[in-house]
Amino acid sequence: MDIRYAERKDVGLILQFIKELADYEGMLAEVVADEPTLEEWIFNKNKAEVIFAMVDGVEIGFALFFHNFSTFLGRAGIYLEDLYVRPDYRGNGYGKELLTQLAKIAVERKCGRLEWWCLDWNKPSIDFYLSMGAEPMQDWTVYRISGETLRNLGK
Repeated sequence: MDIRYAERKDVGLILQFIKELADYEGMLAEVVADEPTLEEWIFNKNKAEVIFAMVDGVEIGFALFFHNFSTFLGRAGIYLEDLYVRPDYRGNGYGKELLTQLAKIAVERKCGRLEWWCLDWNKPSIDFYLSMGAEPMQDWTVYRISGETLRNLGK
């Protein structure tokens, strides 16, 4: 398996992986991202990065991530937004290799942590993350403001 960073020409492939992941999670109807929006935010504004897992020159998985910041640590971290390996390739260590590559990137960039969210029902992913040494954050609850609520609050 090889790892490569996404390039601007990969925007369609990134969107395809996002939709495959959303379909797996039963959330395909919630995907509103499109190629121009991804190109703007990933490549023009440099707000996220993508790496691909490659087998025999074919992209079989991806990880989309960006930097966050810990005031307690006084340094950036990496937040993993999406990690996905196509079903036919699961169970071969490709997800582990993607996560390992993200850890390498975090160490190289002197980040303080690597973190992500996982859906509560996704037991295969939870078991995988626990096997990698990840620790669930028991004392934290995610809150979100979006859509019309966000627009109203931001007025």
